[in-house]
Amino acid sequence: MRRSLPPLSSLLPFEAAARLQSITEAAQELSLTQAAISKQIKALETDLGTQLFERRNRAIYLTREGKRMHHVIQMAFGDIAAISNAMRQPDGTGEIVLRAQQCEAIYWLMPRLSGFYLAHPEIDLRVNVSTTPLSDAQDRYDLALQSIDRDQGHAHLVHKARDAIFPVCAPTYLPAGTALSPSDLKSHKLLHHRTTRQDWMTWEDWHIEARLPPRDTSMDLSYDSFSMVMQAAIEGHGIALGWQRTCEHLLKTGALIRPCVTPVQVTDGLGLYAPRAGALPDKAQILLDWLIAELA
Repeated sequence: MRRSLPPLSSLLPFEAAARLQSITEAAQELSLTQAAISKQIKALETDLGTQLFERRNRAIYLTREGKRMHHVIQMAFGDIAAISNAMRQPDGTGEIVLRAQQCEAIYWLMPRLSGFYLAHPEIDLRVNVSTTPLSDAQDRYDLALQSIDRDQGHAHLVHKARDAIFPVCAPTYLPAGTALSPSDLKSHKLLHHRTTRQDWMTWEDWHIEARLPPRDTSMDLSYDSFSMVMQAAIEGHGIALGWQRTCEHLLKTGALIRPCVTPVQVTDGLGLYAPRAGALPDKAQILLDWLIAELA
């Protein structure tokens, strides 16, 4: 394993630069010099034998390989942070647990978490990521974040937020600036999320909401995980349905584009839940207030 891993000292500088899209801001966050950040990224690129950033006009942009590496590192760091917090508080005393739907945890929550940690270093926060609905939760949690359409069992809804659903794809699939009408989608490969408990809006639902006729899906691709759908879209395999809040960071960084601007508005998109009605612990209330502000 030691021979297979890249230089571990280069991973934090790379992750920070990739997330912030700036060598300067990464250096400030990690209390290093810009030269040190650049040196570590160069060492990582040399070890992997591939370019992770494109450098244009003093700005940096992740390459396709860079996006893949950044995605994996963010997931790994999230797992390390979660198990570290659990070990620091083995009996759960003083620890706040946020149960988060997988896609929102990866694409919406993860880019924001450093802001919470900086603002509230006194709070031990553990994020439990799950692909199952809240009704299946077995472990303790103080707050949960998931789509409202999914089964929440006996959990108490404490806040809900709007969302919008629209087609997304990689700029390698369609060039940025492409403008498709909803009817143009019939000639493109669509990426579907199929599960035995279909609690997400499907392409068929979206066509109905957009007042479009059904289409032939024989050439489309299907996945049993929405995270896989998003990754397939990022890799340029076709056009996926993206939730605005889940995709906003990917759209901002250019990993995804909107080839068709027609959205389906969802009044009840994401929900924040508590395991029971009533007052939250003080630290959980701080987390709830922060999540509500971020969702706004």
